[in-house]
Amino acid sequence: MATASVAVVADLGESYGNYTIGDDEALLGLVTASNIACGFHAGDPRVIDRTVAECVKRGIELGAHPGYPDLVGFGRRLIEASEEEIRTDVLYQIGALDAFARVHGGTISHVAPHGRMGSIAQTDAKHARAITDAIAAYDPSYIVICQNGLLAEESRKRDLQVGYVFLADRGYGVDGMPVARSHPGGLLHDPEEIGRRVVQVVTEGTVVTVDGETVPLGHDADVVLLHGDHPEVLANGTALRAALDGSGVRATGLQEVLADKRAAVAAR
Repeated sequence: MATASVAVVADLGESYGNYTIGDDEALLGLVTASNIACGFHAGDPRVIDRTVAECVKRGIELGAHPGYPDLVGFGRRLIEASEEEIRTDVLYQIGALDAFARVHGGTISHVAPHGRMGSIAQTDAKHARAITDAIAAYDPSYIVICQNGLLAEESRKRDLQVGYVFLADRGYGVDGMPVARSHPGGLLHDPEEIGRRVVQVVTEGTVVTVDGETVPLGHDADVVLLHGDHPEVLANGTALRAALDGSGVRATGLQEVLADKRAAVAAR
């Protein structure tokens, strides 16, 4: 379960028009990979263009962050949609980000479904099939960022690589999964605690739950995520990076993390 490397990712490019969400400039100094909003739950063409350009300039991996067409709810509300609608919405958003990536000389490394779309895909077969069908059809080299569940299973059925994510600023339950944001302890606000938890997850494979129990996470932590709209995201990211550095865990891109894992398996 333990690993010597992990990717650090944040949700970026979530501003829209005159509305600014998050401090992307500061976050770019803390992350090794990006989840870039593709215009449905957040982001617009100008924001996407600037975010991709800056990530390419800094050598930060590009990731598509598709979500429901829900600007008002920031993609955190369930949208009733058919499997075909979900598939084509995801395909549309990946293509949009890829256009900007190509223009700026970059390539997409991964896809991380956003918000309610991403969470429900862990347990809903329709969502899991639609999302992975879109990714596999567009570019089967893309890594799917997700947790244990149907989205990971459907990804493997299509020979897509999976990067298992730990939500650094969210509380977890005894099942090794995040609790709802509305649950007591669902959103963490202590940067030092966030740093300690991430090191424990990466090096030991366990997490302290909202009830104080220590339980197995249930999957590797290939990537740790900071939510860009968290009010203390910069303090959280700074503490997280300091904790990783202090424990000897290397923060790098997701492609390299998975390559390290394959090398470790081959060496056994």
